[in-house]
Amino acid sequence: MKGSYVLLMKLDKNRKICIGKLGGISFNKGFYVYVGSALNGLGQRIRRHLRSDKKMHWHIDYFLENAYVIAVFYLEGKHRQECNIAHRLRKHFLSVEHFGSSDCACNSHLFYGEHNKLIAVINELGMNEYRKYARVR
Repeated sequence: MKGSYVLLMKLDKNRKICIGKLGGISFNKGFYVYVGSALNGLGQRIRRHLRSDKKMHWHIDYFLENAYVIAVFYLEGKHRQECNIAHRLRKHFLSVEHFGSSDCACNSHLFYGEHNKLIAVINELGMNEYRKYARVR
């Protein structure tokens, strides 16, 4: 399966997290969504994000050492939709500058907002919930 995905995550308390080359970033406790794509195996990419034993490669890997995934959503497709999804999310939510967007022109692929509103926008995007994983918490 190919496509794009959104990780809905929760950070339990305010934290300063070192995000690879971005350095230390202060994050408020609450709910975040991260947008990504996987055109060579969507399920494999999602399962990688959910593992705790992985090499730190992407910005999201550093964030996930402190936050936990509460839901995953996806859109199937042969083309990357992550930038379109990020653009829609940016209209409604605060973003973490340069997070996860080093390979595109987007300002960010990580957004912060109120849980119910995040879910509402994800639903408006027509995304499906990925149910092939055990919740991290």
